Amino acid sequence: MISSILWDVNPALIDLGSFQIRYYSILFAIGFIIGYFIVKKIYKNEGVPVSELDSLTVYVVLGGLIGARLGHCIFYDWAYYQSNLLEIILPVSFSPEFHFTGFQGLASHGGALGIIVSMLIFQRKSTKKSFFWLIDRVAIPTGFAGACIRLGNLFNSEIYGHHTDLPWGFIFAKNGDTLPSHPTQLYEAFFYIITSVVLLKLYKNERFRNARGFLLGVFFILIFTARFFIEFVKENQVGFEENMSLNMGQLLSIPIVLGGVFLVFWSLKKYDKTNKKTVE
Repeated sequence: MISSILWDVNPALIDLGSFQIRYYSILFAIGFIIGYFIVKKIYKNEGVPVSELDSLTVYVVLGGLIGARLGHCIFYDWAYYQSNLLEIILPVSFSPEFHFTGFQGLASHGGALGIIVSMLIFQRKSTKKSFFWLIDRVAIPTGFAGACIRLGNLFNSEIYGHHTDLPWGFIFAKNGDTLPSHPTQLYEAFFYIITSVVLLKLYKNERFRNARGFLLGVFFILIFTARFFIEFVKENQVGFEENMSLNMGQLLSIPIVLGGVFLVFWSLKKYDKTNKKTVE
């Protein structure tokens, strides 16, 4: 019987010293490519011109990246970044000395907020479709993209859980670990994939597809409920969380889940009311 899994994978697919191509970057790109083609198919099925899809993708990617970066800096490490604002937007560190760091730190809650804001901007400038029509459809493949990002975290040997005796525990040897830990990256990836599969199924139902905000609400509920409970077995990301009964990820998830519940009930009530008047 396997007691644990030794994880000693080089995070770089190509490593030429000063130049690297990491699995994380590749999986990040794959996630957005998957999302692009799923939304493209949805557009075609509904007879919507796909000509705006390229610019929509740019908005989603930039909104997600900017939001995720700001979310990390503000929610998780503001004590540092409030005195080093330039490092939020530049992949370098000026403290204690200048050196290249890459953009270390992205937060999924901030990414979700960033995509919402970018969709609001895009909807006003570039499409005649309503905001909720647009974001409901963007939400469908987002779980697949999130799963790819979590797999990237696995290759980076980062964002994992407490020690465990379960047979699927991972020993993250690159970090010097000798005891197996919960591979919470895989837990999250699994539930993110399930979320997108559920949304694809719900989309096929006319009522759920046309109740504006319903699919987004379900997305919020499934993704961030899973995130809330997985956080109980995940290592804290920053020091100040050690004395908290609920960590930052859980505190940020609660209002999003509640917002999702509101969207589900509000959208269905509005859809049923509108269709009742139409029938009468």
